[in-house]
Amino acid sequence: MTRSLRILYVALFLALLLCLGAWSLRSFMGFNTNSDATLLNGKWAKAVETHYDDEFPIKRLGTNLWAALDFKLFNEGRPGVVLGREQWLFSDEEFKPVANSDHFEQENLALMRGVHDTLKQHGVELVLAIVPAKARLYAEYIGEQAPASLHTGLYNEFHAQARQADIFAPDLLTPLLQAKERGQVFLRTDTHWTPLGAEVVAQQLGAAVAKKSPLRAEPQHFITETEQSTPYKGDLTSFLPLDPLFSDLLPAPDTLHKRTTRVAEGVADSDEALFADNEIPVALVGTSYSANPNWNFMGALQQALQSDVVNYAENGHGPLRPMLKYLQTDAFKNTPPQLLIWEFPERYLPMKSDLSEFDPQ
Repeated sequence: MTRSLRILYVALFLALLLCLGAWSLRSFMGFNTNSDATLLNGKWAKAVETHYDDEFPIKRLGTNLWAALDFKLFNEGRPGVVLGREQWLFSDEEFKPVANSDHFEQENLALMRGVHDTLKQHGVELVLAIVPAKARLYAEYIGEQAPASLHTGLYNEFHAQARQADIFAPDLLTPLLQAKERGQVFLRTDTHWTPLGAEVVAQQLGAAVAKKSPLRAEPQHFITETEQSTPYKGDLTSFLPLDPLFSDLLPAPDTLHKRTTRVAEGVADSDEALFADNEIPVALVGTSYSANPNWNFMGALQQALQSDVVNYAENGHGPLRPMLKYLQTDAFKNTPPQLLIWEFPERYLPMKSDLSEFDPQ
């Protein structure tokens, strides 16, 4: 290679880097950091570095291209998602085996019995809402990868263990399977249920509670209204990093029929009088199935139970940590509810949870 060609090669390479760097700088338009990120503590520089690294065009091109090859050639996504038929996506937590699952299952069951005993000591009725796996409800859309044998009888086993521990757990699988004839009860591209699925579960829980242990409170009236339907890109599409270069390959977005629930007009004054003594009829603890307002599960429970519901569910922490956190609150210690609904997806039963922040007892 002659000197002139070497100079031209270096110049072209530097020009390419400068162009790509300038392109990346466009991403800083409107870029903001947290108020605690300053130059002095180094957090601002770290935030800028992370943002630039994420937006660098070559990285995005490589990520998109590799994801597109996996998706088209091998029908696979990133760890976290399992591709099904007809653009259905499933969480791989409902498919993969779990190491030491028997040990973790027994630990979790022991913890659940402890929670049940603690609530009983405070005069609180526990209702365990075991959410069936999406792969169990929509097995007809499972693709080439089948759930591990661990998951085959997990739902029935969970119910059997709950009965043995004298924990009330109404069957939610049967009404959800029946409701599939009326509409979609789980989102196609998301881990979670639809507002219809949440409503079906709430109605089942409401009927079960009314039959077993009715609430000791004046019935309240709620109204649920349906908002305008909107396209919804489910959380499982995040494991298919095809945007923006190959976004056409992504499964079509779901249609989310959002709902909102409010107290019926004319009953607000009576509600204030009803709760003048700070008595809480119902508390809800659980995962993003309960915490995310997109599904309106709390609102559906309010209408089904004809009662106010205080929501202590959390996103991204599983069903165990929010429960242990709630049991430590002054709200529980000072004004325990009559009824506590614990929403618990079945897949969490054999999984290990990080509970190191809590007292082992």
